[in-house]
Amino acid sequence: MRPQETTPPHPPHPPRTEAQEARLADLRRRIDEVDKRLVEAISERARIVVEIGKTKQSDGTPIYAPHREAQVIARALANNHGPLSDRTIEAVYRELMSGSFSLELPLRIGHLGPRGSFSHIAAVRHFGSSVECVDLGAIDGVLAEVAAGRCHYGLVPYENSIGGSIAETLDSLTAHEITVYAEALIEVQHAFLANCPRGEVTTIYSKREVFTQCRTWLARQFPDVELVSMESSAAAVKRAAAEPNAGAIGSTLAGELYGVKPLYEQIQDKPNNITRFLIVGREAALPTGDDKTTIMFVTSDKPGALVDVLTVFRDASINLSHIDKRPSGRTNWEYTFFIDCRGHRSDAAMSRALQDAAAHCVALKVLGSYPRAKRIL
Repeated sequence: MRPQETTPPHPPHPPRTEAQEARLADLRRRIDEVDKRLVEAISERARIVVEIGKTKQSDGTPIYAPHREAQVIARALANNHGPLSDRTIEAVYRELMSGSFSLELPLRIGHLGPRGSFSHIAAVRHFGSSVECVDLGAIDGVLAEVAAGRCHYGLVPYENSIGGSIAETLDSLTAHEITVYAEALIEVQHAFLANCPRGEVTTIYSKREVFTQCRTWLARQFPDVELVSMESSAAAVKRAAAEPNAGAIGSTLAGELYGVKPLYEQIQDKPNNITRFLIVGREAALPTGDDKTTIMFVTSDKPGALVDVLTVFRDASINLSHIDKRPSGRTNWEYTFFIDCRGHRSDAAMSRALQDAAAHCVALKVLGSYPRAKRIL
């Protein structure tokens, strides 16, 4: 019998020379010195933040200001000459700003789903880990709590690069008095998780939109398994943890939190799976020079009414980056349209276009103007 082949072990690393040890010790000493200066600079920044917070509270200025956030991050990235990536620098500054929020006024951020849901992950990536993140169970609940003032801000999914618009968010935007205050682009990587072998899975839980984003993979791997929609992907993972023959599609973080093993990772149908989240509040964001405006409207009941509205923006040279519709809920076959435009509502061209478009509508409402997200978090 042929002996079984084995992989030879890696040879041990040769011991460092005295010169190498001295060099390493010197580099570590230099890092310690930089770390000391870094903490001193961060603390100095924090002391200034405290003074800013006092001023804001005295005159009612919002603690979270998307236009200022955009300026701070843009300046930091302009000063970044490597070797760290812009994404790393932005993450550091978002955590710095998160800590600043807690010094000025602890922020309460509403989102959909328990810890480990993609909305929770998006909230942490955008606002940092020093804010209070609150699971409000449903997208409508997020908007309701923000409108009532019980949350400072809310974060809700708006559209996905694979599945399109999130219908629940569109419907909820028509029902609450809130303002779209900012946006965030979050990379979403789905994993299939289960605590039983693949062949024993009889039910798979996840959010309906997640099933859409993994439709091809599911049809190939689990064509005969029951798919059950849940209110969030993290809730689905928690459900799978409690059932012996259940699987779930969610984040690997949710699997770690609730004790469910990832059997397959990155199962979304397209590798570049991005979800666009809206940050909603009760204030209006100031212009930055690179903004979006989200509008909802109901057209007049006449031929070509929608074309007339869209023509207004075309003639004003305003680019539309998103359009969708939902039943208005008032009259059968009447629809509420949602569009995103490049520009701020305070821009002269946008202001005139909104006024002209309103003449072709039964109702038109600007949901908000806000800084355009430029990078994926």
